[in-house]
Amino acid sequence: MRHEAPPSVGASALLDQLADGHFVEIARLVEAHTGIRLPPSKRTMVEGRLRRRVRALGLKGLEDYGEAIFAKGLLEREFAHVVDCVTTNKTDFFREPQQFDLLRQRLLQILAARAVRFGAALKFWSAAASIGAEAYTMAMVAADALGPEGPPLAILGTDISTAVIAAARLAIYPSAMAEPIPDAYRKRYLMFARDAQREEFRIAPEIRRLVSFAELNLMDERYGGDDSFDFIFCRNVLIYFAREAQTAVIERLLDHLRIGGYLMLGHSETMTARDPERLRQIAPSVFEKVR
Repeated sequence: MRHEAPPSVGASALLDQLADGHFVEIARLVEAHTGIRLPPSKRTMVEGRLRRRVRALGLKGLEDYGEAIFAKGLLEREFAHVVDCVTTNKTDFFREPQQFDLLRQRLLQILAARAVRFGAALKFWSAAASIGAEAYTMAMVAADALGPEGPPLAILGTDISTAVIAAARLAIYPSAMAEPIPDAYRKRYLMFARDAQREEFRIAPEIRRLVSFAELNLMDERYGGDDSFDFIFCRNVLIYFAREAQTAVIERLLDHLRIGGYLMLGHSETMTARDPERLRQIAPSVFEKVR
């Protein structure tokens, strides 16, 4: 007698899918709420990430998950988890290092002199902070370049994902993430676990206390809070937005940037300000606000 082989794990995954209508509705809600587009080409990625929620809720599969959120009233409670699952949180210390070189070698001194003259803090914003690597990189570069005689430093990191903000506040990272950090910074600003098997490090207290984190949705019509940042980094997030949403976000960011302050985008992103005359490009993806 011939026996059929049981389906493989891969085959099971292929059978475990969202209903077409449920994927379309998730994509619509995510874009409306976050600006992030989820075209059909992202469907496999979305389904793979949502399987975490299927397991956490004890459901049979993605079809049941879609039914639960759209037909059984779970959407309001579950939507924050959906956003956490589908948001891309790729980040590294010293990512796109040319911008940090420019910051250290030129821009910090320009704005630090002004801050000292007016007795003000030098303020930074990492507007898509993920787990905090960018914000802590800013803090390390500024603290090292300006030293104790420089102005006070205040670094804010924001992100839409509650999960990554919680991780950023912990400031504990796998040892492999230390690789792009210069040796001098590693020795001064990182604390590696004494137990080598843990393979992790934590950002030193002198850097952690310069940085705060908060949840923020870049698609909100108003951001509130401080409107006088000296440096705003918004890198490698706008590429996921439709052009109209990119423009709206950039305009809101500029409203929170001082005249003479600097906006940094990712190298693969394009400036889409409604009024280009507000800005002067000084380097690839780096712009000074001039009015």
